[in-house]
Amino acid sequence: MDTWKFYDITHREHVVCNPMSEEKIGELVSLLRLERGARVVDIASGKGEFLIRLIETYGVSAVGVDVSPYFVASARGRAAERVPSADLVFEEQDGAKFVPGRQAGFDLASCLGASWIFGGHRGTLEALAWLVVPGGWIVAGEPFWRKEPSREHLDASGDAPGDFGTHVENVAVGEELGLSLVYTFVSSGDDWDRYQGLQWLAAEGYARSHPDDPDLPYLAERVAREKETYLRWERDTLGWAIYVFRKNGE
Repeated sequence: MDTWKFYDITHREHVVCNPMSEEKIGELVSLLRLERGARVVDIASGKGEFLIRLIETYGVSAVGVDVSPYFVASARGRAAERVPSADLVFEEQDGAKFVPGRQAGFDLASCLGASWIFGGHRGTLEALAWLVVPGGWIVAGEPFWRKEPSREHLDASGDAPGDFGTHVENVAVGEELGLSLVYTFVSSGDDWDRYQGLQWLAAEGYARSHPDDPDLPYLAERVAREKETYLRWERDTLGWAIYVFRKNGE
């Protein structure tokens, strides 16, 4: 089954495609206090909700980058409805290969939950820091271990202990790179449950409305496996947070 088709199906009920509530995304937007016309780039921009809210609030100039053709199409449609005259472009490409059309110099660079693009949390912060001006914002969403995962958990999920740090270790990575942490948003159990549950709901609804899709056996098996992993281990072991840093300098 095509990877991006799978995520399109399982995230059809989502506005924000990560384990953070829409309310907390709204708080994040309010906290940033960007100047009108500020330049923003969001890597793995999903359905574009974060950028659209920034435009609605501050009138920023924005670029969204995502490799999923489904999410890019959704983002473009949502932007056309809500901010039709905005200086906003959604590019369909691998975020690791994104090259700004002009000198980097963004006022904010973000990647909310796709650090695999840059080889992990450290690589993501390095890439985002390169994109922003001194004093600019770096916003990264990243999992963290709440406690040491069991061998059963790791076998079921395919994760390794070194794939993620703890919450404090995620902060320390940014500080080691010379960034200043100014805020964190941590997903609650309710945030996680909603993010996961909407995937189960979407997959079940798709199966009912597309009974002849040959990808249904794979979809059902994968969703069931990920559901069990989440309920049995992940919910109590793996956290998720958005880290808000400033790039030092004038």
